[in-house]
Amino acid sequence: MATVSTQLTNQPAWQALRSHYEEICDVHLRTLFTSDPKRGERLAAEALGIYLDFSKNRVTDETLRLLVALAEQSGVRERAEAMFRGDRINITEQRAVLHVALRAPKGKSIVVDGKDVVPEVHEVLEKMAGFCDRIRSGEWKGFTGKRIRTIVNIGIGGSDLGPVMAYGALRHYSQRDLMFRYVSNVDGTDIAEAVQDLDPSETLFIIASKTFTTQETLTNAHSARDWCLKLLKDPAAVAKHFVAVSTNAEEVTKFGIDTANMFGFWDWVGGRYSYDSAIGLSLMIAIGPQNFREMLAGMHAMDEHFRTASFAQNLPVLLALLGIWYNNFFGAETVAVLPYDQYLGRLSAYLQQLDMESNGKSVDLDGKPIDYQTGPIIWGEPGTNGQHAFYQLIHQGTKLIPCDFIGCLKTLNPIGNHHDLLMSNFFAQTEALAFGKTAEEVKADKVSEMQISHRTFQGNHPTNTILLDKLTPDSLGKLIAMYEHKVFVQGTIWHINSFDQWGVELGKVLAKQITPELSPSYSKPLQHDSSTNALIQRYRAANN
Repeated sequence: MATVSTQLTNQPAWQALRSHYEEICDVHLRTLFTSDPKRGERLAAEALGIYLDFSKNRVTDETLRLLVALAEQSGVRERAEAMFRGDRINITEQRAVLHVALRAPKGKSIVVDGKDVVPEVHEVLEKMAGFCDRIRSGEWKGFTGKRIRTIVNIGIGGSDLGPVMAYGALRHYSQRDLMFRYVSNVDGTDIAEAVQDLDPSETLFIIASKTFTTQETLTNAHSARDWCLKLLKDPAAVAKHFVAVSTNAEEVTKFGIDTANMFGFWDWVGGRYSYDSAIGLSLMIAIGPQNFREMLAGMHAMDEHFRTASFAQNLPVLLALLGIWYNNFFGAETVAVLPYDQYLGRLSAYLQQLDMESNGKSVDLDGKPIDYQTGPIIWGEPGTNGQHAFYQLIHQGTKLIPCDFIGCLKTLNPIGNHHDLLMSNFFAQTEALAFGKTAEEVKADKVSEMQISHRTFQGNHPTNTILLDKLTPDSLGKLIAMYEHKVFVQGTIWHINSFDQWGVELGKVLAKQITPELSPSYSKPLQHDSSTNALIQRYRAANN
């Protein structure tokens, strides 16, 4: 039997937390607030215009002290410095992890293999800015001389989820005479619907694939090219209607894209950490280079806060530690991310990849199996939509679901009393989840005896409240970097590699094997299990 890692669970802080949990696990938030009238003001942290109220968590001062000790004993500060230095902390791929370099200001130095990477980052940003200005101004013309009016980003994973999320979040700042669409799924319906009502002479495709070999992305790219050339006829049109975010010049050239319109990035940028690189080209076209730079500045400000602030007031560290408290001691398996801002409609989907692809691991950095939970399941929808869907389960179900509520004090669209209604629901939900409604309070409403238990709310459901002043490029950058570093801290404490994703690969390998086997003309015996063989045969019969 393989040796099980005990590096984490043997730490003094972990053992102390285990004992402490037994002491306070049944203490209700009502009791915690009653015994500390200033709790709601005291258990809060604020930095860079982000206010974090963590008072509605099932913690005491001692809990927080022990959690901070756990972070210290786990070497969070040291590992963070190693990341910022450019050390190869992604040990299975022998790579540095330097998304922080993507937003480093000019003049800062981050050296990888003896080379300062920051000048290269700004060189790409300048190239992106020049290209974006030409598209936004109409200087760039399509093959027939028409102005580009629609940009279609074709990618998958981090090459899609990041740009989609950020474009939605910052749409208020976008150039409205340009339309943006995003294609990721290899299902032909995705590309078919994306181009259904478009004019190829006014459409620009951005093909985002580092290797330019990603199966889903290249399948969609070739279908887009076929659609484009069906109407524009001349293969020379490809160079005016397709650009690439890639590092594979040979394959980009084969496709017909002018390498002058190829925007590169580096192997120290993980896909789920990449939308602030050239992967965000569509976003920069939408919001303009200046707003894009403001977003990068916000991310860098959060990087510095994370790197320098004390753990007790460090926003990413606090979020990470509270998550570990519920995940590893209360046994909670999910976290709901609930943004009360329609512009953040794709935030939960983005964080799913960021968190679950990073920390969905079951062996530690030494390759040993671990005997504790790692990354949680991330899910959620914008409020108030979620209130009419799944909040029932959070309030009265049998599962403990910690929640992050995210809102803005000011709206970008002041229409009537919409924002007051939105935020009153925001504040009411965290209050209701924390304190519930006792049977005595229900009885006071003079309901029937039969209804009392059905209308009683246990409460004691933990929430974080994260407030921005308003949603801007700068505040979005800070918010996303905060969650990036939260994921980093949790991975460090769990002693896992947050920066590889081998679990994504096996299905891809098998899919490549199965693709030719789906053809009715395939004659070799199938070598899969009986279920997979039967499914392939059924598919063949349906498409014969």
